[in-house]
Amino acid sequence: MAFWRDNENHAIFRIFGAILKYCAIMKKEVKPIAGKILAILARFPEGAGIEDISLNSPDTPRRTLQRWLEKLATEGIIDVSGKARATIYKLAIAEAKPENAVASALIPLSLPGEFVRSRVTAPIQGRTLVGYNRAFLESYQPNIDSYLTREEMAKLASIGDTQLEQPAGTYAKQILNRLLIDLSWNSSRLEGNTYSLLDTERLIEKGEADDTKTAKEAQMILNHKDAIEFIVEAAEEIGYNRYTITNLHAMLANNLLPDPQAPGRLRSMAIGITGSAFIPLAIPQLVSELFELILAKASEIENPFEQSFFIMVHLPYLQPFDDVNKRVSRIAANVSFIKRNLSPLSFIDVPEDLYTQGMLGVYELNDIGLIKDVFLWAYERSASRYAVVRQSLGEPDNFKLKYRTQMRELITGIIAQSLNLKDANQLIKRNALRLPDAAQGKFIEAVETELLSLHEGNFARYRVSPKEFAQWKAGW
Repeated sequence: MAFWRDNENHAIFRIFGAILKYCAIMKKEVKPIAGKILAILARFPEGAGIEDISLNSPDTPRRTLQRWLEKLATEGIIDVSGKARATIYKLAIAEAKPENAVASALIPLSLPGEFVRSRVTAPIQGRTLVGYNRAFLESYQPNIDSYLTREEMAKLASIGDTQLEQPAGTYAKQILNRLLIDLSWNSSRLEGNTYSLLDTERLIEKGEADDTKTAKEAQMILNHKDAIEFIVEAAEEIGYNRYTITNLHAMLANNLLPDPQAPGRLRSMAIGITGSAFIPLAIPQLVSELFELILAKASEIENPFEQSFFIMVHLPYLQPFDDVNKRVSRIAANVSFIKRNLSPLSFIDVPEDLYTQGMLGVYELNDIGLIKDVFLWAYERSASRYAVVRQSLGEPDNFKLKYRTQMRELITGIIAQSLNLKDANQLIKRNALRLPDAAQGKFIEAVETELLSLHEGNFARYRVSPKEFAQWKAGW
């Protein structure tokens, strides 16, 4: 870990790390006496006794020092060994674990990120049980407070800008085939799904499931596909509102929860999080109230990157649904980008352990340090990928962009009504007559081409059910 390699700054890092730890636990500014004690102990790598601490803080009463040392020890900020006059106090900063080395090398972590990881990778038996902290959400003031710095937002804007001044969702539609596979696979992978990228591509494009995998894994990926198509096709209507988020959950949780009414419904029961010392809020009325507050605050945020990150932090922290909360947050994080034609976030190459540890930092410490490192790195990685993908695709068909709404409504109607080829042709021609003469022939050709290209892997963008599509295909 680079955090500890610079021996010259070792003491500074130990002070800062201990202060960060104290802040995360106490949820407030560092008290002067606590900071003073931590700074003193940082000068004694092997630990210090009460006499050493008193000599370095002559203006502080010994009883006050003892009281604060006991408090810091109780909170796990310092370690205590020995007894009576032989008692030794030492900063308790966790070292890097070998299993995290690969992830650390892939994503360079900030000092706060390293601190969070050191805390949440400690044995769960030594981590303090905590509940939902309302102040973490309620104290956030949109466009006044910000999790991202101005420099970070400026950098993200420069790498995410597609220079596309078109209707909402245009950029995502240009790269939709690649985005469906990337985001479906990576978001599922972060949940432990064992499908490979190629397996995912075959499932999405051809509808062929891997017989060696579980049906649940295939369902998870197909649910992602539906959810992504929803936010892309409905880019002008979606937002950080109840309609969008509950419908995202309904799609992502489809056929995965024991209660068939649970998808799209806020939870009314207590839940737990495996491997975490965090206990989510259990009162249904408060869950609903805070869910609305999250959406209200997110809607007010003007910067799309801050807006996206805010949702990625607070939706999982509240755990508003029975399950599938993190999946909802990852897809919902893209709403800001799709509406503004910014490069999307597909979590390409994000290590599962770092993402999980970042979320544990939010749950247990209300500390965004690690998940922010993951978010910044992941967005830059995704934006670079889609810049290359877009170059390989060439320019979009401007005619289809211009008449996308008319085409979508017409094709949806043809499928929903199970029209055969003859009846569909008549309807297409009648609709074409509403357009300028010069556009009618091309419109008919474009709709017919789209109908001929439809298959089990791509019809969902027209918001028809599998049953409706199968009935139409049989008669077509």
